[in-house]
Amino acid sequence: MPIEDFGWIHEYHPGSSGRTLLLLHGTGADEQSLIPLAGQLAPDDAVLAVRGRSLEEGAPRFFRRFSAVEYDQEHLIAEADALAEFVADAAAGYELDPRQVVALGFSNGANIGLVTAIRNPGALAGAVLLRPVMALEEPYPDVDLTGWPALVAHGLTDPFLPYAERIVPYLKALDADVTEIRSPAGHALIRPDIEAAGNWLAAA
Repeated sequence: MPIEDFGWIHEYHPGSSGRTLLLLHGTGADEQSLIPLAGQLAPDDAVLAVRGRSLEEGAPRFFRRFSAVEYDQEHLIAEADALAEFVADAAAGYELDPRQVVALGFSNGANIGLVTAIRNPGALAGAVLLRPVMALEEPYPDVDLTGWPALVAHGLTDPFLPYAERIVPYLKALDADVTEIRSPAGHALIRPDIEAAGNWLAAA
């Protein structure tokens, strides 16, 4: 059952692997929406599933936006920093290893996961970013993400793809360890995305 603690509505489910998946949903979903996917991809991992604190016409999101591709930068940064603080607090509260928290985010959730990692290096041990865009208008050029592992999954017919093209070059410029896939799909996930995410998590 969801609880509100550490400032966020969330669910926690223990695991046996030592790793925790931080589940970050897309717009209009909630903390429960990615739990079945996490169970499919990494059934032995603990799950920390979080609900975004921003509402758009009653639909949960992780930060405000002015249009489909224009984002409230101040709110985005504040919520990314708050999410990093939540991860640290929840790791202590649930006795999780904070060095083994990996984000699994879709769309809006992938965006907040990416910005959280950029703003707070070390807060996340890696990330699976499914259909992200670069929400930051001015990405930080001097962040040290050396060796930080990330999977970035694009859809070739996703209308948001043009807004995502900067992500992989940016992360590689910061020396992150990036795996990129491009599936013959739109914004929705298809089997190759899920198989790639499962393989990446198994090898991480």
